[in-house]
Amino acid sequence: MNRVPFFSLQKVHHDAQRELENAFKRVFESSYYVLGHEVSAFEAEFAQFCNVRHAIGVGNGLDALTLILKGLGVEPGDEVIVPAHTFIASWLAVDQAGAKLVPVEVDPSTFNIDPEAVRARIGTRTKAILAVHLYGRPAPIDELLAIAEPHGVAVIEDAAQAHGAVNRGRRTGGLGLAAAFSFYPTKNLGALGDGGAVTTNDDELARRVRMLRNYGSEQKYVHEISGTNSRLDELQAAFLRVKLAAVDGQNATRRDIATRYAQGLRDCPNLTLPAPVEDGDEHVYHLYVVRSPEREALRAKLESRGISTLVHYPIPCFSQDCYRGAAFSESFDLSKRLADEVLSLPMWPGMSDDMVDQVISAVREACA
Repeated sequence: MNRVPFFSLQKVHHDAQRELENAFKRVFESSYYVLGHEVSAFEAEFAQFCNVRHAIGVGNGLDALTLILKGLGVEPGDEVIVPAHTFIASWLAVDQAGAKLVPVEVDPSTFNIDPEAVRARIGTRTKAILAVHLYGRPAPIDELLAIAEPHGVAVIEDAAQAHGAVNRGRRTGGLGLAAAFSFYPTKNLGALGDGGAVTTNDDELARRVRMLRNYGSEQKYVHEISGTNSRLDELQAAFLRVKLAAVDGQNATRRDIATRYAQGLRDCPNLTLPAPVEDGDEHVYHLYVVRSPEREALRAKLESRGISTLVHYPIPCFSQDCYRGAAFSESFDLSKRLADEVLSLPMWPGMSDDMVDQVISAVREACA
């Protein structure tokens, strides 16, 4: 029995090996490794990809979120609304900016932040709403903007899992005031190490984020604000330039795999598949996440059949030890259920047809 890994970069990198090697050679021979031509070129290319004026390369996705919040002037006493069901980086960025977390429940069909839950919690201290495009599905940005704008509140995209996703005909990255991307190797656009970016159409915010990532400086040894060191390096930028050219095609492959899963698994008992996308939207299926009330039994059966799976995410942010002393106003029953029931099936653009068929067959057998 051939195993199907949860994820593999082997084929993706093999197909691009020559271009990646040439990118390495180009940077190596340039003897310029920080904030040079490769970063500037990638920033311009990624800004064009997202249809925005500015892209600023930073150290990772968490830094991207944090620098946006700090660039907006978020400070202690301010509140930031976040989804209860998300990866913890969405919450940690608020902590690092010094603001108060205001978690709200998610939509039961999309798992993205619920606009009505946001409406119930927005207030005079709310500085920003963090809209996570979870698993690659665009969040309901227009609904969130309609709630936020009368209050003067910024809507920020956490697009770490949504490179190239489309909401009502518009790319993620340019839907809110700013967006944060991660280039962790397993992302739809992944580096060969860590990396991240901020995208925005706001000229002043872009200027402040550029300063913040580089010790608060625009001019060498002149520091206007208190910044940090969070710079996308030249080598990762060069690799990302190679891989950016393939993202749209790889996202289309992910959607094809998702369609095959949906067709092959639609009648499995006790298995809830991802909800269909809205007209004008494009899901990029960073993850293909199903729900089962018997998740652990299903996962064990799939493992015995050679199918690797993961859980995104098994412990909710509000249940993590680092938030043990926090007092949240809700119990988040839905997010707790999701933590107990969600299961991610193998999904990557190098999957063969036989692998997809093997996953479908194994899931059907396990659910029978």
